[in-house]
Amino acid sequence: MAVSIYLLSLATRTLPIGTAYAVWVGIGAIGTAAYGMIYLHEDSSLLRILCFVLILGGIIGLKLLCPTCKE
Repeated sequence: MAVSIYLLSLATRTLPIGTAYAVWVGIGAIGTAAYGMIYLHEDSSLLRILCFVLILGGIIGLKLLCPTCKE
């Protein structure tokens, strides 16, 4: 967890805090859900996977549309 928060602090050097936090939370949510589906045999229905794809699309969109982000 400490490494994750440290990496979030590094991300805030180039991303606005709102964007960095949204990306951080989205990656954590997708990672946790993927772990549950792969290792804990949780539901992996097409609709659930589609929802995670939408979250991933939002993460990518936030990064691409960020007007103050340095490239």
